[in-house]
Amino acid sequence: MTNHFKPSTLLINDNIEKNDRFGAVVPPIYQNSLFTFDSWDAIEMAFEDKINNAIYTRGNNPTVSIVEKKIAQLANGEKAKLFASGMAAVSAGMLHFLSYNDHIITLNNIYGPSISFINDFLIPKMNIQVTFVSGKDNDEIEQAIQSNTKLIYLESPSSVVFSLQDIRKISQLARKNHIATIIDNTWSTPIYQKPLNMGIDLELHSCSKYLGGHSDIVSGVLIGSDKLVSAICAREYELLGAKMAPVEAWYLLRSLRTLHLRMDRHQSTAKKIAEFLNRHKKIKHVNYPGLDNFEQKPLVESQMSGVSGLMSFQLKTKHLASIKSFFNHLELFQIGVSWGGHESLIYAPAISCIKEQTPDQFEKMGISLGDMRISVGLENCDDLITDLEQALSCIK
Repeated sequence: MTNHFKPSTLLINDNIEKNDRFGAVVPPIYQNSLFTFDSWDAIEMAFEDKINNAIYTRGNNPTVSIVEKKIAQLANGEKAKLFASGMAAVSAGMLHFLSYNDHIITLNNIYGPSISFINDFLIPKMNIQVTFVSGKDNDEIEQAIQSNTKLIYLESPSSVVFSLQDIRKISQLARKNHIATIIDNTWSTPIYQKPLNMGIDLELHSCSKYLGGHSDIVSGVLIGSDKLVSAICAREYELLGAKMAPVEAWYLLRSLRTLHLRMDRHQSTAKKIAEFLNRHKKIKHVNYPGLDNFEQKPLVESQMSGVSGLMSFQLKTKHLASIKSFFNHLELFQIGVSWGGHESLIYAPAISCIKEQTPDQFEKMGISLGDMRISVGLENCDDLITDLEQALSCIK
């Protein structure tokens, strides 16, 4: 299937011939560990191109391949590879570009476990040097470049504070200095942001979030050029063994059918809730790129076609008892980690960030116990606002 279709059409139609599945409108689940061949010559030919042939499900599986092709097309990438988790994709992507003693540049506010991977694995085991930056100042990134800088790792919008990086300018800077780039694009999805079009080498998603959308699978994906993703498939993917299960890939395929519809609902509801919070007397400030007064609004409009349903806000109170009272009185916003599912969630990022960061890194994140992160689900907007209002009234 070619890329000239709109996302809504692309997500509904599959990229394999119906003759290959006996006319079934939904592709089958190839729930098998290995694939057999008719002859010595046939299996020998398959081994000559292991990346694109189904030999053993740890390498390739037809159900998984269908979903990979769909995601690659959606993101305007040449090839995609699904992993057993978002962190498997993060780890494989970083490890592909890094060797002992290399240097990376990344943000103060990236996904907590990604920072843990840097702090607890890359630094002590590979002697990787790291420079953390805000990401909002291109000069800061340029000044951080060293002779051994091999990777710039981005997340736009970033975790917790949802600040943006100028993807085009950073990509140009990286290419000029022969530095690879990875971006975590989970927040926007390929529906609302296409970093590969802006020069990024490798796009990353936690499929557990919006791509999956139903809080019933854990998965990750890397998307990029055929050459780059094939190299990762042959090394980090196969040797680390974090393969995607066929059943979970099938669930992901099911979820992708409605991605464009769900994202539209997440966005429309979240905008109304962000505006409500922005006006509320017990809220100090709201971090949400969909607000008209968001400080990086021109950058939002230049590199994104929409916004999602994840935001944060800071309560005016600093008293832990009041913060907990608000937190515990919510009824529709369930307490839990992760986000991007059909249900609305609330979480206080400081609970885990204090444990995942060094004290200096946590301070640079610029958050406190009063910072709340909410994932706006698919419930009725008025009901969600009513729930927030009654919980905020518990703050004395």
